[in-house]
Amino acid sequence: MFSISEQQAPSVGVAMRAARVQRGMSLRALAAQMGVSAATLSAIENGRTGLSVRRLQQVAAVLGIAPSRLLSMTAEEATAIPDPGEPAQWRNFPPLTIDPVLRGAIDAFVETGYHGTSMRMLAARIGVSVPGIYHHYADKQQLLVRILDVTMSELTWRIESARREAYDGRSEVALIVEALALFHTHHRKLAFIGASEMRSLEGPNRRRITGLRDRVQYTLDEAVDRGIADGSLHTCEPRAAARAIATMCTSLPQWFRDDGPRGAEDIAQAYVSFALAMLSNTDTGKRPRKC
Repeated sequence: MFSISEQQAPSVGVAMRAARVQRGMSLRALAAQMGVSAATLSAIENGRTGLSVRRLQQVAAVLGIAPSRLLSMTAEEATAIPDPGEPAQWRNFPPLTIDPVLRGAIDAFVETGYHGTSMRMLAARIGVSVPGIYHHYADKQQLLVRILDVTMSELTWRIESARREAYDGRSEVALIVEALALFHTHHRKLAFIGASEMRSLEGPNRRRITGLRDRVQYTLDEAVDRGIADGSLHTCEPRAAARAIATMCTSLPQWFRDDGPRGAEDIAQAYVSFALAMLSNTDTGKRPRKC
């Protein structure tokens, strides 16, 4: 497949973002119209993923702009267009648009587990026939794959949007942790399945989704490394600390409740404080320990 050259890719991504903002369209809305993940579009806009000619034409059609205009827009023209507050959208959690079968499967897998849920049980839960489910999904494994794809797409675009607001390593870690904590409280059913049912995935999908999960950890690792390099963070054990922070966030679905004494946003800010304290490498009243 033909693609935009490496030299053009970053500028095309910037132009794509500018055209989208001019249109008043969010990253998620554009992704939905194109049938791709918001994470993929985010990577294109930030120059981390190439753009095929076919996808360039698709973007242009949705945005109502000539493909040649996306290729010719100068960096000055593109960056002069302000983003109307879109980064804050990662803190908003409107209801997910998913079909009734998938929603029923999410509830069932949380309550009885993947292996404890039969297609007949699922059909009875959502009030359709078993053939009615098979009309949309080939088997139970496809339901699980779709759930985990939705989970990783939602989580990834939120983290990528959050970290764009960072100005140093410390702020990037804080924003990533906030995004992780908010996701694992607002979408705790998806998060719970993501943590408990990875072992139920089969074949290539297991490897693919494991890779997406690993990328989230690597993103946090890189933010910690950035903070150590710029002096805003200090720890002798960056990898252990980053994994402890990630595990702290992924455990939230096990205990957080909407009717609990603290809200999701309050918990997220507390977790940011915990994470930064973990990366300060200090004991009360003492200087930071040398590595």
